[in-house]
Amino acid sequence: MSSTHTDSHHNTKVIVGMSGGVDSSVSAVLLKEQGYQVEGLFMKNWDEDDGTEYCTAKEDLADAQAVCDRIGIKLHTANFAAEYWDNVFEHFLAEYKAGRTPNPDILCNKEIKFKAFLEYAEMLGADLIATGHYVRKGKTDGKATLLKGLDSNKDQSYFLHAVGHKEIGKTLFPIGEIEKPEVRRIAEKHDLITARKKDSTGICFIGERRFRDFLQQYLPAQPGKICTPEGDVIGQHQGLMYYTIGQRQGLGIGGLKDYSEDPWFVAEKDLENNILVAVQGTDHDLLFSRGLTTESVDWVAGEPPVATEFRCRAKTRYRQDDQACLVRPLGNNRFEVIFDEPQRAVTPGQSAVFYLDDLCLGGAVIERTWHD
Repeated sequence: MSSTHTDSHHNTKVIVGMSGGVDSSVSAVLLKEQGYQVEGLFMKNWDEDDGTEYCTAKEDLADAQAVCDRIGIKLHTANFAAEYWDNVFEHFLAEYKAGRTPNPDILCNKEIKFKAFLEYAEMLGADLIATGHYVRKGKTDGKATLLKGLDSNKDQSYFLHAVGHKEIGKTLFPIGEIEKPEVRRIAEKHDLITARKKDSTGICFIGERRFRDFLQQYLPAQPGKICTPEGDVIGQHQGLMYYTIGQRQGLGIGGLKDYSEDPWFVAEKDLENNILVAVQGTDHDLLFSRGLTTESVDWVAGEPPVATEFRCRAKTRYRQDDQACLVRPLGNNRFEVIFDEPQRAVTPGQSAVFYLDDLCLGGAVIERTWHD
């Protein structure tokens, strides 16, 4: 950790986004140890806490409060459910309706955590905000930069790529420099209730419930045919929105007499005809994309690194290794990305995020893909 002199921070007020998890808990502890004036803020972004096991907001708030009481800081609460609905959830539904697979966490960071929360914290007199994300920040030419977290297993820069340098500059990421086991060790040392709490997974407003059940409440399903690329009907789908490119589970195809026992995978969605195209074998050509085009790119620096084409690395999903590619401008801040090696299961609606080593340049929603 940096050998910051604690006395230089005692006039700096930092509000930490407290989620009720171990990462934000330890972030608050570390900032307090570094001498900052620390307060917490718990955000409620979804209003449907009906007491079922799906929504953990009540439990998370209780945990956040317990941690703040333990370390002796004030906890504020704020309800951003209206902003979340307008700026994140409606877009999420529109994307699914269009047959794409969105990533709401990216939009939530851009619109809620680094916008609504930042503005609210400043209103409460904060000089800076802090979050429990596994990322680091640097500085180039007077602008804040977004760097991968030190724990490569936990790095979350993929989800923060749409946050601009001004917002990054007003944020501290206390655990970006340490690894997850150390975070839990610090929480144990301080006897925090969240020390052994398991990390949340999945989309925050769905919780642990079945995705299909949740989506059905908002979008009517339109069942249709599952076909091979040649047009042979091999099954029935429940609605294109329930499937994603590269998916193997839940297709209900098997035991077809004219086909081998090889597993089937979703290769394409034909929205116009409501047909799901499936192929056999994990290495089928149709599962691989040579390139993609993006929607408008969110550059952390506010602009691309150069005005012409450039080489970098990119990932098209969170857990993927960075892949070598060429990025070429198409105009209107849209880009074409050509990979050195074809990439499996690149999915429209998900995000392509660009890197130069540890530096996250930014990223964009994938508009479409193409094959060799």
